[in-house]
Amino acid sequence: METYRRYRKNEVPPGSIIVKFYHSGDQIRGFLRRETPPGEDDVVFPGEEMEPNDAFIAARNKMIGETLRPIYVELSEGVQWDPAWGRLE
Repeated sequence: METYRRYRKNEVPPGSIIVKFYHSGDQIRGFLRRETPPGEDDVVFPGEEMEPNDAFIAARNKMIGETLRPIYVELSEGVQWDPAWGRLE
């Protein structure tokens, strides 16, 4: 079971991938962004809304050829973590 880290502003190292989950109608969808150094705008990866498992796969794929880092998760207001996605620290 994969372990993910909870996103906390100013506690995520630059270069880290963040999956942000939000409500889209009655479903949970996600998009990816890469954390940048303070004062710079985060890099948002273009793409369609993704189901949670697809978002995690896409996040891991963004790290191919890089040092594996934790994937951070940001939950929008009202979104609850689903244990079927993995473990959230």
